Amino acid sequence: MSYELLSEPIRKYIRDKRWDSLRPIQAAAIARIISTDNNYIIASRTASGKTEAAFLPILSKTDFNKAGVQVLYISPLIALINDQFYRIEDLCKDLEISVTKWHGEAKKSLKTNLIKNPNGIVLITPESIEAMFVNSPYNVSALFGNLKYIVIDEIHSFLGVDRGLQLMSLLARIQQINETKITIIGLSATIGNENYLEAKRLTGDIENTKVLLDRAKKETEAKFKYFNNSSTELSWDLLKDLYKETCNHKVLIFPNSRGRTEEIAVKLRKISDRVNGHKFYYSHHSSVDKEIRESIEHFAKSNERYNFCISCTSTLELGIDIGTVDKIVQIDSTQSVSSLVQRMGRSGRIEGEKSIANIYATDKWSLLQSLACWKLYKNEFLEPVITAKKPFDILLHQILSIVKQLSGCKRINLINRIKENPTFESIPENEINKLIDESVKSDYLEIIEHELILGVEGEKIVNSREFYSVFKTEQNFKVIFSGKTIGDIPFSPQVKIDENLLLAARIWKIKDIDFNGLKIMVIPAKDGKKPIFFGIGGNIHPKIREEMLGILKSDELYAELDETSNLVLKELRYDFRNFEINDLVYDKPVIRNEDKLLLYTFTGTKINKSLSFLFNQTGYEAHLDEHSSSFEIEIKETEFASLVEQVNQIYSRINDLLITELKENKSLIGFSKWGTYLPVEYQSQIVKERYFDFTTAIALINNVRLIESN
Repeated sequence: MSYELLSEPIRKYIRDKRWDSLRPIQAAAIARIISTDNNYIIASRTASGKTEAAFLPILSKTDFNKAGVQVLYISPLIALINDQFYRIEDLCKDLEISVTKWHGEAKKSLKTNLIKNPNGIVLITPESIEAMFVNSPYNVSALFGNLKYIVIDEIHSFLGVDRGLQLMSLLARIQQINETKITIIGLSATIGNENYLEAKRLTGDIENTKVLLDRAKKETEAKFKYFNNSSTELSWDLLKDLYKETCNHKVLIFPNSRGRTEEIAVKLRKISDRVNGHKFYYSHHSSVDKEIRESIEHFAKSNERYNFCISCTSTLELGIDIGTVDKIVQIDSTQSVSSLVQRMGRSGRIEGEKSIANIYATDKWSLLQSLACWKLYKNEFLEPVITAKKPFDILLHQILSIVKQLSGCKRINLINRIKENPTFESIPENEINKLIDESVKSDYLEIIEHELILGVEGEKIVNSREFYSVFKTEQNFKVIFSGKTIGDIPFSPQVKIDENLLLAARIWKIKDIDFNGLKIMVIPAKDGKKPIFFGIGGNIHPKIREEMLGILKSDELYAELDETSNLVLKELRYDFRNFEINDLVYDKPVIRNEDKLLLYTFTGTKINKSLSFLFNQTGYEAHLDEHSSSFEIEIKETEFASLVEQVNQIYSRINDLLITELKENKSLIGFSKWGTYLPVEYQSQIVKERYFDFTTAIALINNVRLIESN
């Protein structure tokens, strides 16, 4: 039935490809997209044909003889655009439809030709759309003024992040220059029931956006291994086992840092050289040159003969087609179930094959977290996405962009454009006006003859190449001893003078902090004080930590674990055997030791950061170990009730305290690229909403039951 709805050229394409049949998600999408003007979120597992599910009906339904670009494909990655270009071009080869790549690395001549004759399909990133609005607003109207469809690939990657808010705003601005409704199609393999509403919200039209879900499951298999790691480098026992497990396969290995990625690639190649194994060992991450990354991707995709091993970061987590991968390897736990889903989807892409993972753990808490993520993955849990309700930083960015686009405008015109934009629907007009006034004071905007134009400082910001993006690469503190850099660590409120930290296999005491220069001066620690533990920077959802506690309190056996992993889990369970936990949310194991209390919160990263901030405002010393989700609090047994009372009092003044903290420590807003340009009052709201979770933290501290060992 769906096949018959397609145009004859598309049916011919299917016949030429010798498809036996349409896949379920393709048949469903064809029927809906051709017969309605609704927006759709197409949710289906990796390698299920989502791209064709969107484009087969779009190509059948759209009149490409009309002036202007008819279809806009938006991707989170340039590499994915380059990959999908050939796929879409193949679909269009007999239809005389032009397909153009538009991003920073694309040929200028092709862009010029498109401007002269706007038509066909354009593949683009959000940043390139932003650049077009800022630098060539006429081109936006000429190219996209008659747009019929927008396809957003890997739409889940835009949910709950600043980049998604930027894209949502850009979609609204493109719609503002179109007289007819644009239909939006989102594609994802990793979205989850919890996040359909957020995906619909991204389209700007929740009511008229529907979800097409393919519930077909792929068989999965995991094998857990444990190798204790006491140094900064991986043990040779782990590496030798890793080599044995991967040498006869096509493999992606996912460590959790670029340094570890390089270490694995280099050392596996050395082992392979010693035993005359294959030489196809590569590292793939953002610091590797673009041409090298692309050559690795091409080799993996086109090679059928040779086994290979690519050690990579999340650069290969999204849907770039790299051909057949037999298995994936995860070194220590992912920070989210969503990430595990994406990585599992990289293997077993051929119909009928399993997705296979080898999961290595190098310490007991990583093993426990890996197992919790695996269990949640098997139970189809995905972290719910939370989108900022009042994104003042993105609003400021878009105000500057709109003013530049219009070459100046009246205040009422600017406000109306913002109010029409669903991205900012929760920000009232008085707060928009206040932000405009503050922007004038800061010279980001200037008023000339009742019109807003860019001020001197605003011109500097907008004319920078950095303006087009809203995401910010993590800024780390350099750790320095006697003038020599010994490494770096991510920002945390725990970074304070006289705290100890662990780095390069040594414990250091913080003597001075340069927040502007992002430098920490240290000396060797000799006081025996417990060092701060810095994880790899991800926000772990409370559900993962609750699952970890549940595993500790259960007797369930796991066939996926090897003998050593089972032994480590048994030892962990033994440590927690006498804690009578009935409620995974509010019952918390606690160990008392003289004037110290070790509290295991088993909760999410944002809640732990909130508790850490609140505890340290009381005057009690509280050291957070995020790795084990525990606090060491210097407090007597009888003082905990007083601590809770003080925390509640502090929370009642949290806005003022955050403002004070931000004035003293600008790094607290460092996660927000454009938040640094805001007045401190707006900065505090952003930090409160996105960096912390005080509401849940307060609920926890007021309802917590401290469970001691029997």
